[in-house]
Amino acid sequence: MELTLGEFARRARERLDPPVWDFLEGGAGEERTLAANTAAFDRIRLRPSVLRGAGRPGTGVKILGRTWAAPVAVAPVAFHTLAHPEGELATVRGIGAAAKVPVVVSTFAGRTFEELAAETAVPLWLQVYCLRDRALTRHLVERAERAGFEALVLTVDTPRLGRRLRDLRNDFRLPPGVTPANLEGDGFSSPSAHSRAAFDPDLDWSVVDWLRSVSALPILLKGILTGADARRAAEAGVDGIVVSNHGGRQLDGVPGTLDVLPEVSAAVGGRVPILLDGGVRRGRDVLAALALGADAVLVGRPVLHGLAAGGADGVRNVFTVLLDELTDAMAQAGLRTLADVGPELVGQAPVRRRTPVRELRLTDLHASVADPGMDTMNFLNEVTARYPDAVSFAPGRPYAGFFDTEQIFGYVRRYLDHLADRGHSPDQVREAVFQYGPAAGLIRELIADSLRVDEGIEVPPESIVVTVGCQEAMFLTVRALISGPDDVLLVASPCYVGITGAAKLLDAEVVAVEEDDDGLSCEALEAAVEAVRARGKRPRAVYVVPDHSNPSGVTMPLEARRALLDLAGRLGLLVLEDSPYRRVSPGPQIPALKALDRTRQVIHLGSYAKTVFPGARVGFVVADQPVLAPDGGTGLLAAELAKIKSMITVNTSPLSQAAVAGALLDSGGRVSEFATETSAYYGEAMRRTLECLEHEFPAGLRARLGVSWNAPGGGFFLTLRVPFPADNAALTRSAQDFGVIWTPMSYFYPQGGGRTTIRLSTSYLTHADIEKGVARLRGFVESEAGLGR
Repeated sequence: MELTLGEFARRARERLDPPVWDFLEGGAGEERTLAANTAAFDRIRLRPSVLRGAGRPGTGVKILGRTWAAPVAVAPVAFHTLAHPEGELATVRGIGAAAKVPVVVSTFAGRTFEELAAETAVPLWLQVYCLRDRALTRHLVERAERAGFEALVLTVDTPRLGRRLRDLRNDFRLPPGVTPANLEGDGFSSPSAHSRAAFDPDLDWSVVDWLRSVSALPILLKGILTGADARRAAEAGVDGIVVSNHGGRQLDGVPGTLDVLPEVSAAVGGRVPILLDGGVRRGRDVLAALALGADAVLVGRPVLHGLAAGGADGVRNVFTVLLDELTDAMAQAGLRTLADVGPELVGQAPVRRRTPVRELRLTDLHASVADPGMDTMNFLNEVTARYPDAVSFAPGRPYAGFFDTEQIFGYVRRYLDHLADRGHSPDQVREAVFQYGPAAGLIRELIADSLRVDEGIEVPPESIVVTVGCQEAMFLTVRALISGPDDVLLVASPCYVGITGAAKLLDAEVVAVEEDDDGLSCEALEAAVEAVRARGKRPRAVYVVPDHSNPSGVTMPLEARRALLDLAGRLGLLVLEDSPYRRVSPGPQIPALKALDRTRQVIHLGSYAKTVFPGARVGFVVADQPVLAPDGGTGLLAAELAKIKSMITVNTSPLSQAAVAGALLDSGGRVSEFATETSAYYGEAMRRTLECLEHEFPAGLRARLGVSWNAPGGGFFLTLRVPFPADNAALTRSAQDFGVIWTPMSYFYPQGGGRTTIRLSTSYLTHADIEKGVARLRGFVESEAGLGR
């Protein structure tokens, strides 16, 4: 006796010929989408509500004016006669015996519409392929309507059948006697060849109006996977939408249907019913789909499994198991009726339907804005503002005591004089600061000179793009390198949130590579690249902060840098180097990755926020990688980044560039000398913080508490491991009860981690603040650990 739909599948496989099983069960391409459909449901976790007095739940639902016994119908699947000689006749008999729910009959059904209508009282809908021969399509629709069918389901994702590798390997042909009973003619033995000959690949949205002109039946569109198409369908006047990827049998690599359901539901806004097919295998899957916005689901392959396992009785048993599971799941979750199912069942924020047009739904916006990681800085700012007397180790900003307002005027004057000395006329000088200027920047030559004398980085000025801070440099670079969903960005983990935030905004997949004591591990990077490629994806670049990194404070030794460059060369991987703390850290610095780069593997991201002043908002990217054009010509990656920039910020403020240029001219391009005083200050701040930690957490107390920290030689940050979850709730207690603020390290782990570690920023605090803050931190840590002073 089969107790799950999986057991019916195993029984069916035993009874069907392997090529037939492959035809019914297989998907397109490498079957990623086929797997994604069920995987999406597997990831869902239901959140039951207890003591609700639900009694025996009611599973009824009303769709298109008819009440269904349950929010489950039979999806259209061709040739049921492959699974059982009685085909669709056995299917409708089995469904009728189990529940009064619709059966969507395929254009390629093995039994006639008239036979099916005479056999059952369950609602019948017709799945429509709009064929090149519109007269034939019209004839099918009219026959179904005369037979009493109640709706039309137009499949819109099939200009031809997908590339189904199992069928190609088997050279699949329909067995003798298996034909589409409602179509005349021949040429049906090869389904893929017939689709190329018969299906209309030129369909557009006008087909909805055409279908409406030939039938008064409700029209649903099957194959919708985006909010934009769902909105267009509702505006076109359809009566319903089926979120579907054709069971993974068309374009491989598209998302699982459950994953796109919230987007489609938000776009439709309750205007028409939404059905979903693909991956439903359990009663709780039905609840998950309803919670995320569906009104009902369609089940396809499990029906064929039941048909193959036991004909009409097998179909009845499949639906009985599914509906029993649904009823049980509702009772366990505290749901009296399906109206009680909402987004909170799966931990989603509720979405109000039919919201007035003047209001925007969060779900209508890009997914990144709802990502908790995008709100971390706002939360820190809120905590800081709420507790102004607290000592804050959270902001990683420069110390303000070095800034003199008059410096700005001096820097700008120095740059204007420089232009005049180079022969610029007064009109040209005025133009330089009052007009937009080139997208790539005005001061590229000065930046190139500074990189040469200060960093030993030899690059031509045309390989540089001047950006609005380093954040724009990251955005431009990720946008250029990540060209599609198969491209992947790797990042050292823990990681600066600016790069992961840029990736989220651009829908770029991020894969974390764990740091060790020497920074990014080459062994871990190579394993990550191999894993990405094993998934059929393309690793494009790896992001690192090799010097005094944010957030961990780790610095990569010279040997590790050379090993990274060698590995990147062997793997064909670009390296995105971001080192804002090099020139504001005391002592000699290890050569930058770009200075060691001999094969143009490194894209260098820079900023003058820490060395000159952050308000200038001037950064840059060095992108000297050659780019081959289709016509055989070559250029530099920097030129492509400048194109993207011209469509975002147009240019970096010429006035800001003038201020930074003046500072570079004053220092002879040696930012390291310009920042000597600030480097000394930051070094002393770090040293004092480490001394205070040693004083407040002596060895014996550290051992009892399980507290430890690293000791960076520069930069702004260090990390402290604590014996409790260092989350937002703990941070709030720390600020409120002990007057000290820090940053949870979990913010900086793209794929989870850092749960019991905090980041301390030492940069902008005075020594007195540091001493007071570390003392307060000790009190907080002891309290959280259950120890008293």
